[in-house]
Amino acid sequence: MPRSVPFIVGNEAAERFSYYGVIAILTLYMMKVLGLSNADATEIAHLFKFAVYFMPLLGAYIADRLWGRYYTILYLSLVYCVGNAVLALTVGSKWGLYIGLFLIAIGSGGIKPCVSAFVGDQFGPGREHLLPKIYGMFYWSINFGSFFAFGFLPTLRDNAGYRWAFGIPGVAMFLATFIFWIGTRSYQIKPPVRDSTRAGFFRVFWHALRRFFADWLARRRNRPAGGGFWDAARGRFTDEEVSGARAVAGILMIFASVPIFWSLFDQTNTTWVIQGTKMTAVTLFSFTIDPQALVGPMLKGFFTELSPGHFALVLDTERMQAMNPLFVMLLIPLFTAVLYPASNRLGLKTTPLRRMSVGMLLAAVSFVVCAWIQSRMDAGEAMAITWQMIPYLLLTSGEVMLSATGLEFAFSQAPASMKSTIMSFWLLTVAIGNLLVAAVTDLNDKLVKAQGASQFLFYALLMFLVAGVFIYCATRYRERPIES
Repeated sequence: MPRSVPFIVGNEAAERFSYYGVIAILTLYMMKVLGLSNADATEIAHLFKFAVYFMPLLGAYIADRLWGRYYTILYLSLVYCVGNAVLALTVGSKWGLYIGLFLIAIGSGGIKPCVSAFVGDQFGPGREHLLPKIYGMFYWSINFGSFFAFGFLPTLRDNAGYRWAFGIPGVAMFLATFIFWIGTRSYQIKPPVRDSTRAGFFRVFWHALRRFFADWLARRRNRPAGGGFWDAARGRFTDEEVSGARAVAGILMIFASVPIFWSLFDQTNTTWVIQGTKMTAVTLFSFTIDPQALVGPMLKGFFTELSPGHFALVLDTERMQAMNPLFVMLLIPLFTAVLYPASNRLGLKTTPLRRMSVGMLLAAVSFVVCAWIQSRMDAGEAMAITWQMIPYLLLTSGEVMLSATGLEFAFSQAPASMKSTIMSFWLLTVAIGNLLVAAVTDLNDKLVKAQGASQFLFYALLMFLVAGVFIYCATRYRERPIES
């Protein structure tokens, strides 16, 4: 591995701790401190997440055309730090909330496509075979940060208040920026493509689209028409420009069905949590220490204090959400070091698109298991919260195969001049998925009207349909050689 990798991966872990630390306590902060309604708090939280995953379009443009990936990451990270500081210093202020979240969205969203493309930049010719491992490691660091954010920040809030709970993520973001900066001398830094004369995807696409409709009208009038869709653009643009635009279109076709995956994945924060409230919480272990011990306050950040000096690790419906990042950290090394190599040795080549297809199917199966659990409870059977580990394991396996692989696929298939942009389109699937959460829920509430176990079966069926669309598109896609 290049010497620069630890700095980038360390930066990503600290940044994700900062982002998910804010997410972990944001909704209850808006409801309990700012007095917002449940609906308003939920709407603002989803709009914030949408903005974070929409801003990569801006960050990618700045990186690819103006500053380059390195300086875009460095400068927008400082904006991110300011946003965290505003949030922590203005606790109780709605305007402080809005300004802080806006700056965090610019910073977090703006650097996301640049960091994921920048890590790929470190792997020149002859190292392409390491991309699955590095993007697995990169995704592992994301979940390392989010696991400790979900496990630590709510308890810190309970013991020290919201100012500290928002302040610690700010310290983590400053640390992330510092880690990234001290690795400067070890980076492979590629300059931005400032050639304004080169046509981008949208210019070529719109020209081809206009010519396509002109040809369609010509056929309607029995006049001779032109060739294929992209051939219409070759008279005005170079072969390289048309080839790049065609490559981007093929990648976007693969991405098209992914937002539905994320909208259903987000059910872990809603319908899965609601299901968990009807299940029995489980004490995994407990222990007793001297109430006067110096480590007491530290333990309160990670464990529930049942009585003075008596601590326990209790698994309930909220803490169950930490199983997702925990499973990610366990599964990525297992998949990249054991499962994928073993599959390749058996002749089952684990291409990115095949891994992503299996990931879609595993996500669908996880909802089937949720439906089975719900049917048992609907029949009156008491179920421990630990039963949810099964669908969490299946869904997380699907996430690892789809999301970690999606980063690898996006980087490897993008034209060299558009790698940050393509990374931003991949992240845009998460943004659109957040917007579709309400649409998917309304589809069930107003049209399907499925409840209980049938609700989970409806989500499973929808996921299977989306997986089918994805697999169909994947079989028609022709992979490109990696451009450095």
